[in-house]
Amino acid sequence: MRNGPDLGSLLARNRELRARYAGDAALAGRLAALRRWQAERLAATYADLAAQGRYRAAVTFFLRDLYGGADAGPRDRELARAARALTRLLPAAALEALCAAVVLDSLTQELDAGLAARLPPGQPVTGAAYAAAYRATGRRAERERQIAAILELGHCLDGLVRQPLPRLLLRVSRRPAQLAGLGALHDYLERGFQAFTAMDGAAEFLTTIGTRESELLRRLFDGEVDPFTTAELARQA
Repeated sequence: MRNGPDLGSLLARNRELRARYAGDAALAGRLAALRRWQAERLAATYADLAAQGRYRAAVTFFLRDLYGGADAGPRDRELARAARALTRLLPAAALEALCAAVVLDSLTQELDAGLAARLPPGQPVTGAAYAAAYRATGRRAERERQIAAILELGHCLDGLVRQPLPRLLLRVSRRPAQLAGLGALHDYLERGFQAFTAMDGAAEFLTTIGTRESELLRRLFDGEVDPFTTAELARQA
């Protein structure tokens, strides 16, 4: 029996949060608007990395799969159905990366919901509105933990792609996963694996994310009215 995080429990917590926020119609609308705005902000912040072939797939994976730009419903349902098998069959490093992704998603959901609740209802999200809501929610330690969780997951994936067994398992399991109704989950894992393989070392990529997001956090809590209007953030790393 393995020690460490229980994938099934992490997934149950994640599903409970998703259902709770989706069940509040007013909050769900604000969350959708918030996430669209955040996706645009992230795309702008990391446009220089996305323009480089080495990092393009990794930027897309972070924005689409790890920050919720894509519909995570099919993937999450398949994860829940396969949790016991994955816990038993995956190499320890792969299971650690999967658990880290679920933990990050749950934390992001909670932080987004708290921020969305502070946004002016019925108004478009702007940098100034986001900054005001961000400061009003507080939770600086949890925001710092979110950045740390992103970097932890990135390091897990970077270590994983250096091992031959996960690469082989992904390749031979593609067709069986599709036949078992786990195609969305397999595609998710494969996108992450391919993105980090393409980088051939993620140290610079992860350092850039950590530096820029930490600098943005500092500016927000320091009270800058709209810290997103300047290109300086993209020059911090």
